[in-house]
Order: sequence, then C-alpha cells, then structure tokens
Amino acid sequence: MPVDPWAIDTLAFTGLEARNVDAMLVMNDGTALGSRSGVRPGDPGLTVTLSGSTINVSAGVAAVAYAGQGVYRVAFPSSTSPGSLTAAHATLDRIDLVYLRVWDSSVDASGLAKGDIAYLAGTASSTPVAPTPAGTQIYMPLATITVPHTGAGSPSVSTAVRPVTVAPGGILPTSSAPSSPYTGQYYDNGTDLLRYNGSSWDTFIKMPGAWTSYTPVWTGSTTNPSLGNGVLIGRYQKFGRTVVAHINLTPGSTTTYGSGSYNWTLPFASANSGASLIGNAMLLGSDRWVGETNISPNATTLAAFFPISATNVRTDFMTSTRPENLASGAQLRLTFTYESAT
Repeated sequence: MPVDPWAIDTLAFTGLEARNVDAMLVMNDGTALGSRSGVRPGDPGLTVTLSGSTINVSAGVAAVAYAGQGVYRVAFPSSTSPGSLTAAHATLDRIDLVYLRVWDSSVDASGLAKGDIAYLAGTASSTPVAPTPAGTQIYMPLATITVPHTGAGSPSVSTAVRPVTVAPGGILPTSSAPSSPYTGQYYDNGTDLLRYNGSSWDTFIKMPGAWTSYTPVWTGSTTNPSLGNGVLIGRYQKFGRTVVAHINLTPGSTTTYGSGSYNWTLPFASANSGASLIGNAMLLGSDRWVGETNISPNATTLAAFFPISATNVRTDFMTSTRPENLASGAQLRLTFTYESAT
C-alpha cells in the first residue's frame, strides 16, 4: 500500500505517520517499527530530586516509544514538580515511582493530548517493590524513591530505572546488554566497550585501568609442586581477545618442587591459531637465566624453556633442576602476550 514519505509538499502527515518516521532517529528495540525509550546519554535533564518532601524534576527531553505507535518526543522546557512525597509508613518501607507519561486519546481513549510528570506511591511492605502505573499506557520511568519507615532514615532517590537511548549506531551506556542486539552493535557497561558479533558479546576494548589479578596453578608433568609459604601471583590486562600478562614465582622455605616439566595456567584459554606464541622468561637464582615462555594453540597453560646448562644453550622445559636447582628466594618472572579463545 502507498504511504506518505517525509517530507513532500502538499502531503498531510498524521501523528502516527510522523512518530513512525521518527523511529529512524532512535536506537531500535529489535522490532520492525520499535525504538528504545530514554533520555540522551550524559543529559542532566529530567533528573528527580527531593527538597524536603517536595519532588522536583529538572527540565529535559526524552523519547518515549510505544509498540505500534512510534516515538513520542517530549520536551519539558522548565523544571516541574509532580507533588509531595507521601508520608512514611510507621513500620514498613516503601518504594515510590516518578515517571513521564504521554496521553494520546487515539491510543488510550483518555480524551487528552499531552505529556506530564507523575508520582505514584508504592505499597509499604517488608519486601517493597516499585509500583506499576495503572491506566497509563505510554510512559517511561524516571526514578524510584525509597521511603524508609518512620524513624529509619531519610528517603533516597535512584535514577537507575531511567533508560538511556542513542541514535542508530550509537554506543549505548548501560549496565546490561541491550536486548535483541544486531551484529556490530556496541555498548559501554562502565568498565568495558563491548561489541555484538552475531551470537555473543565480545569485549572490544577493556577500559584502561589497573591490571586484574589471578592465581595461576603451578603443576609438574610427573609430580605437582606445593607452594607452601612461597608466593605465586599473576596479573593480566585484556583488550578484546589480546591478553598481556605476567606470572611471578618466589619459592619459600616450605615450598616443594615436584618433578617433571613445569606448567602454569593462563588467565584465559588461548585461541586455536595454529601457531605457538613465544614470550619472555627470567630466573634469578644463583645465576641469572634468560629463557622463553611457550603457549600452544587451544591451550590453558604455558610452559617455560631455559638453557640446559651454563655450557649448553639448547633449551628445554623448565624443571626443578633446569636451568639450576630451584630454591627458596629465587625469582621466576614470566611475561607473555597471546590471543585468547574468546
């Protein structure tokens, strides 16, 4: 059937046609004509605060999507108040809701055509939950207000329920992954930038910060060593599927060394890349020994290789006696970079 395209002279657009076209401007929600409701990222607008018992909402704009009705773009040019906080219950806590609502008589038969801010007190309970508006079909939550029972403290406002939306292709700041994602979609969870690969979310960029600690497991191919009062630490930084890491081992007076070749667990399994990856190894014992680490494809551990002796530079797996007798106070340092499996 023919439709009215935006914007051609002489054509008269209905409100529904205009709202459906506006869906092009807002992030999709996984449905053909659907959009994601929300305020703009970083926008201080429509922030809920308390002044005594008076509820205040700052000026701001929002996109409120409703299934089958497109996007209602709503602007509040000045701050407003939906009323005063209901008094606290004597013995039970409560969670209240502040929300933006749209009245559209063609949808809700209300006889109204406007947008406003509403306040709805919850039900006091030993396990309180935020209420759901009744009789209002088109709305978007702005904040919850936790109201402790009398004498238990002051009410507190949380804007965690207020959604955020962006233009199509934009990076959405959200603590949880967007529903119905598309291949190539990004979101920022506050720590990482993630990208949807068509079946799962990959950490595209780990936000710069301190490395993450992990505890490697030290094993021997014949008999496992026991760390005792020694120190074994691992740390890593992960950028997408690139892992940069190090392992430090300092044996103690009660460490036992096992037998056979040594391995240490990786922070993440390696990719099945078809080639081994080489890193650096150094042992500071009675002498200084320079060697290398080796990570095989599709592996969960790495091995260290050192010269067989001071006079034979051919390398082999590190053991309790290669390149020298491992003893209390020695320092083994392993650094490596590799591609992780996920």
